[in-house]
Amino acid sequence: MTDALYEVRNISKNYGAVTALDNVSMKVRAGEIVGLVGDNGAGKSTLVKCLSGVHQPSSGEILLDGQERHWRSPHDAIQAGIETLYQESGLAPQLSVGANVFLGREEMKPGILGKLGFLAQKSMDARAHADLERVGIAVPSSNRSIAQLSGGQRQAVAIGRAVAWASKIIILDEPTNHLGARQAGEVLHVMRAARDQGLGVIFISHTLPHVLEVTDRIVVLRLGRVVKDAPTSTFDQESLLGTITGLIAD
Repeated sequence: MTDALYEVRNISKNYGAVTALDNVSMKVRAGEIVGLVGDNGAGKSTLVKCLSGVHQPSSGEILLDGQERHWRSPHDAIQAGIETLYQESGLAPQLSVGANVFLGREEMKPGILGKLGFLAQKSMDARAHADLERVGIAVPSSNRSIAQLSGGQRQAVAIGRAVAWASKIIILDEPTNHLGARQAGEVLHVMRAARDQGLGVIFISHTLPHVLEVTDRIVVLRLGRVVKDAPTSTFDQESLLGTITGLIAD
């Protein structure tokens, strides 16, 4: 692993007199899963919002491929190849898997039918099936509705959608939350597949065993500051928890 694909340098975020992020630096490389962990109030959500273009930092730099970027909105970040999946997956249960993968990016039929508003549904279903299959998501049919899938399958589809459209980075906020062991395993498998395709992955989670299982490196936030940034191999569950809580010296 070489230079950073996505990086923040010394960013701070203030809300009036409250400092949510204080001089935070972190990076993710292509083909790397970075765990972002911390207790409630550590600044994880604020950092994710800065990384995804929801908020602009009060100071500091955001760099993509070594070039400084200024996101005016999430659309800017998406256009640059950064996809973010929040705790709520944003799937439409009544629509098919294929329709959800292309939600907001629908393709029209060629010619006059497209001009009349007809969607290229068969083409989208075929492409969605291929995209999901590429990251190891076993969905029986891309025209099956989301409501017919298990919780793990739904979350895997949501991540698969992010992987299908991301060209640089996917940011995953608590993707295994409220899932059973088997379903969480499906989601972790998709994250590995994204890494194997050369994407950078930022994985935010309170479930420390999942973080230890799938990440290459872990960044620990506490009270808006980075207190540790180290390879996952240097942690076990006890030392990671101690670093998060401050019971182990930084």
